Amino acid sequence: MDDQSHTLKLVLTVALMLFASALVAGTSLLAKTLGTEVLGPALNPLQITAGRYIFALILLLVTAGILRPKFTHAAVKLHFGRALAGWFGVTCMFAAATLIPLADATAITFLNPIIAMVLAIPLLGESVGPRRWAAAALSVVGAFLLIRPGTASFQPAALIALLAAFVLAVEIILVKLLSRREGTLQILLFSNGFGSIFAGATAIFVWVWPTPLQWIGLAAIGLLMVSAQAVFLVALRRGDASFVAPLFYATLVFAALYDFAIYSVVPSTLTYIGAAVIITGAILMAWSERRRAQC
Repeated sequence: MDDQSHTLKLVLTVALMLFASALVAGTSLLAKTLGTEVLGPALNPLQITAGRYIFALILLLVTAGILRPKFTHAAVKLHFGRALAGWFGVTCMFAAATLIPLADATAITFLNPIIAMVLAIPLLGESVGPRRWAAAALSVVGAFLLIRPGTASFQPAALIALLAAFVLAVEIILVKLLSRREGTLQILLFSNGFGSIFAGATAIFVWVWPTPLQWIGLAAIGLLMVSAQAVFLVALRRGDASFVAPLFYATLVFAALYDFAIYSVVPSTLTYIGAAVIITGAILMAWSERRRAQC
């Protein structure tokens, strides 16, 4: 591959990751909008999550009907656990987005790769070197800056985002186990199938009939989430994970831009600092992964 082709490939990969980041931030923005009274009576996060899963499942079933992929024997128990963790984590993430600034909620939730790294030690038997521990420590410092425990500006709702990070980290571990034995579309179908059951069963208790605009918003969340996952996977296939993964933190930038454009929320100085520290930790971890792969 010549230099021009290599440069074009990198530019396209970056563009794909930025697009995926914009889509993910868009789901949080829609969740915040649906959780307030902008488009009608505020919807409960459980109902918003139900919309996210059910409409995503519809899209995936249509895709599977067109592509007709070959499925392998499914690890149903792993799928059940992954879907349960994903449903609860997404619900917490959407709840946090309605209560605190979108950039703060997104940054705290993005601790999940660091937490997954720690959980991978006992659950997957992975080893963690000093550089990865340093990355984890940096990210924890960034989270404390955003949550601000013990201060007058402490945001209790930030703990919901922290809970989302922990639960979504468990989901990452289960996805790693599933990806060793099953295809992407099969994993997504089981995840959204079980997720739709969990979300639908709990949403019944808080159901409010959505307005036409809220129906559109619920459908859009499902569409954006599936699209983001697809674009992210395409980007991963085009570039090294150590190069691609840190770019996903552009979601923080898009979340802050959306919050400012729609709700006139200006991120605080601590938000900038905390997010920057978390991103630095993620980049350090990606760099560490690349060094390990080269050894």
